[in-house]
Amino acid sequence: MQIAGAGPIEWRKSSFSGGNSGGGGNCVEMAVLPDDRIAVRNSKNPDAGMVLFTRSEMAAWFEGVRAGEFDDLA
Repeated sequence: MQIAGAGPIEWRKSSFSGGNSGGGGNCVEMAVLPDDRIAVRNSKNPDAGMVLFTRSEMAAWFEGVRAGEFDDLA
C-alpha cells in the first residue's frame, strides 16, 4: 500500500509475531508515515487498509498496554 506523494512505507512487525514457519504469523505491522502519523495494518491481509494514529494517540495506547488495561483481549 502506498501513500500519495510518499515513497514506499517501511512496515515493522513484532519479533513476537510467530513468523511464517509454524508460529502462525499473528501480527499487526506498524510504520511511521512522512507526516509523522503511525499506520497500523493486519499483516495477514495487508491490502485491506490501514488505521492511522497520531504519535500522542499511540503513546496513550502503549501506556494502557503497559498498565495491563488490554490483557483480557490477548
